Amino acid sequence: MDFAAYTRPPVAASVRRKRSAYGRLLLVAAALLLVLAVAAVFGGPVWLRHAMLGSLPQVDGGLHVSGLSAPVSVLRDRHGVPHIRASTPEDLFFAQGYVTAQDRLWQMDMLRRHGAGELAEILGSRLIEHDRVQRYLQLRNTADNAAAHLPADQRHWLEAYALGVNAFIAANQEHLPAEFRLLRYRPRPWQVRDSLLIGLVMAQDLTTEFPVKLAREAIAGTLPPELVADLYPVGSWRDHPPGQNMVDLTTPQQEIEQIPLDRSQSKLAAPTLPSGFAAGLTRLRTILNMGNPPEACEGCVAGSNDWVVNGTRTASGRPLLANDMHLQHTIPGIWYMADLEVAGPQAAGSAQTGSVQAGFHAAGVTLPGLPFVIVGHNDRIAWGFTNLGADVQDIYVEQVNERQEYEDAAGWHPLQHARESIRVRGGRDLSLDVLISQHGPIITPLLPHEHRALSLRWTIYDPSVDTVPYFAVGSARNWNEFCAAFSTYGGPSQNAVYADVDGHIGYHAVGMVPLRTNGLSPTPIADAKHEWSGYIPFDQMPQVYDPPGGILATANSRTAPNGYPFPITLDWAAPYRNERIWKVLQDRERLRPEDMLTLETDIHSDLDQELAQRFAYAIDHAQRTTPRLKQAADLLRAWNGDVAKDSAAASILEAAKRAFWPLVLQPKLGDLWSSYSWGESAFVEEELIANTPQRWLPPSYSSHNQTWDDLLTTAVDNGLRDGGAPHDLSKWQYGQAHPVDIEHPIYSMVPWLGKLLGAKTGTGVLPQSGDTSTVKQVGRTFGPSERFTADFSNLDASTLNIVMGQSGNPLSPWFADQWPYWYGGTTFALPYSDAAVKANATHSLTLLP
Repeated sequence: MDFAAYTRPPVAASVRRKRSAYGRLLLVAAALLLVLAVAAVFGGPVWLRHAMLGSLPQVDGGLHVSGLSAPVSVLRDRHGVPHIRASTPEDLFFAQGYVTAQDRLWQMDMLRRHGAGELAEILGSRLIEHDRVQRYLQLRNTADNAAAHLPADQRHWLEAYALGVNAFIAANQEHLPAEFRLLRYRPRPWQVRDSLLIGLVMAQDLTTEFPVKLAREAIAGTLPPELVADLYPVGSWRDHPPGQNMVDLTTPQQEIEQIPLDRSQSKLAAPTLPSGFAAGLTRLRTILNMGNPPEACEGCVAGSNDWVVNGTRTASGRPLLANDMHLQHTIPGIWYMADLEVAGPQAAGSAQTGSVQAGFHAAGVTLPGLPFVIVGHNDRIAWGFTNLGADVQDIYVEQVNERQEYEDAAGWHPLQHARESIRVRGGRDLSLDVLISQHGPIITPLLPHEHRALSLRWTIYDPSVDTVPYFAVGSARNWNEFCAAFSTYGGPSQNAVYADVDGHIGYHAVGMVPLRTNGLSPTPIADAKHEWSGYIPFDQMPQVYDPPGGILATANSRTAPNGYPFPITLDWAAPYRNERIWKVLQDRERLRPEDMLTLETDIHSDLDQELAQRFAYAIDHAQRTTPRLKQAADLLRAWNGDVAKDSAAASILEAAKRAFWPLVLQPKLGDLWSSYSWGESAFVEEELIANTPQRWLPPSYSSHNQTWDDLLTTAVDNGLRDGGAPHDLSKWQYGQAHPVDIEHPIYSMVPWLGKLLGAKTGTGVLPQSGDTSTVKQVGRTFGPSERFTADFSNLDASTLNIVMGQSGNPLSPWFADQWPYWYGGTTFALPYSDAAVKANATHSLTLLP
């Protein structure tokens, strides 16, 4: 049967390509609504400024809030970070919900609507396609199912948080953030489901890999096996898993496959590709990437850096832990800083949850919409994350008959139906019938011209996986308790690094990773041999405790040691950031907190320097060259590998790398070349350029007796042309060609609005250093979302800053006050002890029952 025709509903107008993260999904519709609302309804910026001022939170004095059992103290420091002190955990998380809503309510509402597929309800028909994707992926129903299966203690904390959010909404109906009034709607009450949805949005951002498998299937059906193997390496000789001895990075080693490819799957012939396959897949990836086209930041991996060194490596003799998580930049940013403490005699117990240790106290970054501290420290331990990148999705080719039944080994079974209704502002509502097999939802309607019944299996669809054990994490006092807390964690799989006050350091991979006894499949599965059989046992996940060298580091590249028996992923991230971190740390002694920040902002790339030399050599030996290309070669040859804002060589190299791929792939793949995506594609590029295999030289070069030197010279020439390089290449500054630009999704759409408001609505276009292979991994709207260093010689000296600020209101003093620190590569301490908090407090609010 034509499954696609049978299930696919009408497709709405496409979502345009936007310039930054979730907010760019709102760009066109929100801009139009803003202009109409401001100009025609509300009387312009005078009204808007008044609305913004009216929605600024109360931060001093006393404020009666229904739902508390005792007073709660909220001290804010000069950056607006709330230091919340409560008598019970219930009051603490209630207050966290209330205070977070003071600064981030509209962001919280957008995030839950993004996850649930409910943006068209407030933004109109342009968001139908986005909502349709989310409904087929079933995130909203998944959150409902997870909420019904949460452990009682976790549900209790989420309920307390929701009560706090709802207390703020109820008390501020006339002073809601201006975005609600501009868009003429009110937020509905917060639910436990909404907090879980926001966690699922993070999981979607960090674990959605099924388009890569679809693209690989198509590419594998087009290329011979040896070329497919070149494009899809599994790990590299440059990898340095935690706890494994450092290899000699100057000499290439024998290639190591962490888990052998399942040859039966890799050799499956791809279906005949219809016209428009590549464009349709790119369009789906753009929607899944929250409005960013995949090529907007090639090599940008939602990942991070983290490392920890023990006292033998530090000046103080105490551990240092550093973490900067790389994500899409938004305004407001993804993180909200907070310091949470349960103090007083009532902290010793809770009727709902049993014993709670007195003195619970954790500080760090939180996720608006969720209680707890996600990354940070308490008085005994600190922790940080990078994305493990585990493969937690598989696509299955289902056998479906005309009666809407699917077949398995036991026979035929009816597909389940999930009825979905997308409400559309100013348009007709759209009804969907999402079909679900034993593996998960049938996603065929999302794939243009696909006629097979393809289902998606994803760990989030298992309700036992979707847990939020961060209260136990924040309460942990040592390594064993830390591991016990994470043993039930099922969120996006992470590399967790650890340090404690007793001098210990550790690393543990956390999260539920499917156990696949017959290996990982890099393409859709059409047999019965690749069912999941549970999850990799937590105590057998990669882990290291107190390594002899005193260093642990991860940056999304391979963390499974050589010989590790369980398949985690075939698609590790490129090794260069991790390699650089290890090299720097191993060369240093008596490390100080400021050295952690220096490494977090490091812009040297050994990869780029190596490739620059190779491109220069190619130009020197090409059959045809020009004075302009010779100038490019001279600049590349003399470059030190620092991707600085004023570097001309960095600009030339980046342009050449971007032009390289179509030259090599397009002759063999045609339009399908743009569908190629792999975490280690930069390593593939390095290997091709360094080894120049004849099998990849396009026939047009071979037939004219041209060599790889000629192809690489063409890449430089095309890059200069496509990148708009100036006549004098020495004046081509990298930072101008690769800037940072972070804007509020609504307010920045009217250029004059910021001036009339007397406030900035974003960063503007500013030159930026660093690229995707430097420790400071950045793109135009992508980069470190926070920078954190825990110092166990003095926790009050631990530093933390986010990108912009705590508030989403441009008239708040905390809207962009942290931007100079982020952009300038500096930071500041986060007060922790009672004495330090009181000494740095600039505002004091008491929430009263």
